[in-house]
Amino acid sequence: MEQNLDKIMKPKSIAVVGASTKEHTIGSDIMKRLQEYNFNGKIFPINPKGGIIEGLQAYTSVLEVPEEIDLAIIVVNAKFVLATIDQCHEKGIKGLCVITAGFKETGKEGAELEKQLLEKVRSYGMRCVGPNCLGVVNTDPEVRMDGCFAESLPERGHIGFVSQSGALGGGILNILKDLNLGFAQFISIGNQADVNAETALEYWENEKDVEQILLYMESIQNPANFRKLATRISKKKPILALKAGRSAAGASAASSHTGSLAGADKAANALLMQSGVIREYSLKDLFSTAKVFANCPIPQGDRVAIITNSGGPGIMATDAVCEYGMQIAKITDETKEKLRSFLPAAASVKNPIDMIASAPIEHYKQTLETVIADENVDMIMVIYLPFLGLKDIDVAKAVMEIKAEHPEKPVIGVFMTKSEFFTALSEMDVNMPFFMYAEEAADGFKRLNQQRLWINRPEGKTPCYDVDRNKAEAIMKSALMDGRAQLTTLESIDLLAAYGIRACKYGLAKNEEEVAELGNSIGYPVVMKMTSKTTSHKTDVGGVRVNIQSEEQLRAEYKDLIEKLTEKGLIDGLEGVIIQEMVKGNREMVCGIATDPQYGPMMMFGLGGVFIETMKDVTFRIAHLTDVDAEEMIKSVKAYGLLKGARGTKPAQMEQIQETLLRLSQLVNDYKFIDELDINPLLISEKTGEGIAVDGRIKVRMEEAKKALNINCTCGCC
Repeated sequence: MEQNLDKIMKPKSIAVVGASTKEHTIGSDIMKRLQEYNFNGKIFPINPKGGIIEGLQAYTSVLEVPEEIDLAIIVVNAKFVLATIDQCHEKGIKGLCVITAGFKETGKEGAELEKQLLEKVRSYGMRCVGPNCLGVVNTDPEVRMDGCFAESLPERGHIGFVSQSGALGGGILNILKDLNLGFAQFISIGNQADVNAETALEYWENEKDVEQILLYMESIQNPANFRKLATRISKKKPILALKAGRSAAGASAASSHTGSLAGADKAANALLMQSGVIREYSLKDLFSTAKVFANCPIPQGDRVAIITNSGGPGIMATDAVCEYGMQIAKITDETKEKLRSFLPAAASVKNPIDMIASAPIEHYKQTLETVIADENVDMIMVIYLPFLGLKDIDVAKAVMEIKAEHPEKPVIGVFMTKSEFFTALSEMDVNMPFFMYAEEAADGFKRLNQQRLWINRPEGKTPCYDVDRNKAEAIMKSALMDGRAQLTTLESIDLLAAYGIRACKYGLAKNEEEVAELGNSIGYPVVMKMTSKTTSHKTDVGGVRVNIQSEEQLRAEYKDLIEKLTEKGLIDGLEGVIIQEMVKGNREMVCGIATDPQYGPMMMFGLGGVFIETMKDVTFRIAHLTDVDAEEMIKSVKAYGLLKGARGTKPAQMEQIQETLLRLSQLVNDYKFIDELDINPLLISEKTGEGIAVDGRIKVRMEEAKKALNINCTCGCC
């Protein structure tokens, strides 16, 4: 089967199956769009009645057409689509765009029809866009195909745009002109039975006409494949995504801390982040960022210079740049001296450079030219406020003139003026983006810098640690043969230890004498924790006793625990108590695993202990992790400052914490049936800076685990 989409996106001939003379029908609109946009190939209208449609000879079937056909755009009733595909196959057509609706979006019968459609497409070696889509567009002058029924004719540009929503895609095409944006190719994937966002990504990877890729997605069909493709392609050209459907789902009902904080949108966000995709949360932001990438090169660094004719906006711009994590460029003495040579004495040549309100157009040009040449400057923001009769459009033209002479650095204009200015810009050929507010420009610089950092980001490695898999499997088998999906605290800690994750010194005691013996051998102070096959949240029932200083106190605490559990009717599930060394430390982190139904295992790291549910200072990544992923997870949480050492505390061992995350990633990769896992807290030792697993909870998907570990009974005789 052909892997590329040339027959669909670069056809030399198109058959419109369902072409019509009836006004305001899709079959009529498609014909008109193809002709109005001057398609460079041949168009064959297909209608059972034949005749003349839009001045062209119509054929009753594709089989009647005497010439070869590359693409069939199908707009017939859903019940005729399968028969039409059969005829297309007989004719030798390899590209299909099924605009017709009435498939899986309508319910069970439609889903079955779509299944049959895909089976035919695959068996015939075809590629198919749709069904239930808006169509396809290619603005390349050598193709000029408007094969969709959006209201406006497409604007030429260098964006590849995929939309899962047909109506939204059409609306976007209609407003692109006002945004000074055009595109190279557009694919409305609809139900994405065959061609989906990943297909488009791969097709556009080496398509020179497509310089950036925009995605509107409601779902990601194959997250693993998307990650593989997007990670590679985003190094070559920016990928911007508007991912809809942000409500929590799937893992939100989980019992673990990791699971309860996770959700479908956090999984999608983690996937996009790890793939180098720039995520936007509104159409406005999506197209603002697209405008920046369409007119700006990737900068060499994150140092921003601000040129303004008013001090206040310059200060606000400075704040915005700093808040977005970039630097205010330190202007060289040479640049300052040159600026002083033509700017008035009242002007400020520090960054932000304030030319004052009386600045004429010539000062804008000279200042921008001087600042662009400064080796300490990577990006420039030019701010204009209307003063002294200076015309905004004249200033914009002057700034663009300098930009054309120096295309090597990003320049963004902030023109705090009337909306008529932006309307006028939409009629012009611009070479830089313009916004009304400094915050918008700063956001554009942030996205450029984000792409720069991604391009320079190391690929990362996934280490493979030497672990005790036999011990790990024995622990899980024991629980499964008891009919338990939830491992006990002891089993959880033992399993973590088998994977080389640093845990407290501990032991299991089943009576008072064993409790005392363990406490004395470990050394005081110690912690006592119940481990039960029926109760997983120990703190809810007083099952954790800390800072026990002596054997006498330990015996008393044990007796009290047994008494309390007996009173509450929870004594039967008690497996015993774990006696642990008490690690001293005030910094409590959390790490864990939650499984999203669509995206698979997600890794979490952040601030733990009692703060986890209220502060929610956590970050997620999709497993598996690379060493770079793990490092970024640690650095991305607000609590990172605590880990580095604050107020004289010992800095945490970052590499050891990173290794803990990587070992957990290896664990869930080895045993994909692990559903939830929490290490809370991962206590940072004040003595050594190590991250030590003080408590652990692990839950598996029982049937999947039994199959993977080859367990066929639950009676204990296996």
